[in-house]
Amino acid sequence: MIRKIVIFLAIVFIAIQFVPVDWNTTDEVTANDFIVATNAPVNISNLLKTSCYDCHSNNTVYPWYDKIAPVSWWINGHVDHGKGELNLSEWETFSEKKKRHKLKEIVEEVEKRKMPLDSYLIMHGDAELSEEQIENLKKWIETIK
Repeated sequence: MIRKIVIFLAIVFIAIQFVPVDWNTTDEVTANDFIVATNAPVNISNLLKTSCYDCHSNNTVYPWYDKIAPVSWWINGHVDHGKGELNLSEWETFSEKKKRHKLKEIVEEVEKRKMPLDSYLIMHGDAELSEEQIENLKKWIETIK
């Protein structure tokens, strides 16, 4: 009986690998992109790409384990949600009011250490923001408000 259950689960696991996922990848960086539009300095640009862009842009970098269902579904859900809240690839399509609001939210989220998500940091330790990086980001955001 156990053998039949294991075989069944193996078949299900293999079968779910064929369920398509809409990957959030593009090589295109347009003038609408936050980094481009704001002419972000290199240190801020690198910080944003490392800590924010995987979930909040059209340019997610997927590691190998993101290709395995059901992990791929879970990650894709996080990316879809993140882009729904803030898509930095579409920055220039926002109204000025929305831009100001989103900049305020960015500062609040990183100050409270709600972003990047703890679940993201488990596998992307380099995305964790230091106090110095948070201060640099806040100061730079003040210059573009």
